[in-house]
Amino acid sequence: MLESCYIGIDTSNYTTSVAVANEAGEIIANLKSPLPVKEGGRGLRQSDAVFAHTKNLPGLLDRLAEVLKGYRPAGVAYSCRPRDAEDSYMPCFLTGAVAAHAVAAALDIPIETCSHQAGHVMAALYGAGATSALSGRPFGAFHVSGGTTEALLVTPYEDGFGIRLLGGSADLHAGQAVDRIGVKMGLAFPCGPHLELLAKENTKKIPKPRISVSGLTCHLSGLENLALKLLSDTGDKPLVAAFVLRFIADTLYAMAQEIRREHPGMPLLFGGGVMSNRMIAQDLTARLGKDVYFSAPQFSADNAAGVALLCRKKFLE
Repeated sequence: MLESCYIGIDTSNYTTSVAVANEAGEIIANLKSPLPVKEGGRGLRQSDAVFAHTKNLPGLLDRLAEVLKGYRPAGVAYSCRPRDAEDSYMPCFLTGAVAAHAVAAALDIPIETCSHQAGHVMAALYGAGATSALSGRPFGAFHVSGGTTEALLVTPYEDGFGIRLLGGSADLHAGQAVDRIGVKMGLAFPCGPHLELLAKENTKKIPKPRISVSGLTCHLSGLENLALKLLSDTGDKPLVAAFVLRFIADTLYAMAQEIRREHPGMPLLFGGGVMSNRMIAQDLTARLGKDVYFSAPQFSADNAAGVALLCRKKFLE
């Protein structure tokens, strides 16, 4: 008898993703295709993202068909909106809906939905090896990416999560700041991986960042001006890259401390594209101590693994 599996589809503003989880809750495929951005660009309009997903999905679904050989698909889920909020909507997620409904109809399997953010939380849990450790325990989560910089209170349920927004950025998102500064330095979009490589080359003392955090609200718009001034004053790209990462780490550290002030001893999970950065992860892990979880990069950046795992939870529970 063929083993059951569960399919997840995610169509964010940066990556087309398809993933498959097996009956044991292991990811057996995590397929991705980034959305192309023109040289010097800092992102995509929604109309361009929808077009790019439409071009990416046939190839990914062909690869999915190969993965499914030897398995019995039992369900498919897709991310239908950015967050778990009634007014949360982005057109790019409609492409995932079309693909998921086509898969469900062709395979005669049930279909489920979740938010992109819930998928990120689930994927980060899996990628950090924390699925069992945080099972049934409320925890704080940071979703830090190009479109989101938010602190969350997550309550696990048998079939998913309850997610409550605690705070976040009042202006620029961390990923936006990284990409704006990176593009100005001539780096390719998305700039995060290139910025991290530059930062590793730095050997100089990093100027102390003047962060702006009040409770669980942060401001990141000043980071761009400070970084570009440092670049103008020094011309030192590795130093600027290290300064940007330190600024983000200091900001998240201050917010994490506030969560633990309000909820002593609460575990903390970090996910989202910006949290793929190993330098930030090492910095925060050293400062925050125990019960701090960072996902492996492939499950931190945009992916459909969390959607597939949530699909499995919904149908098994």
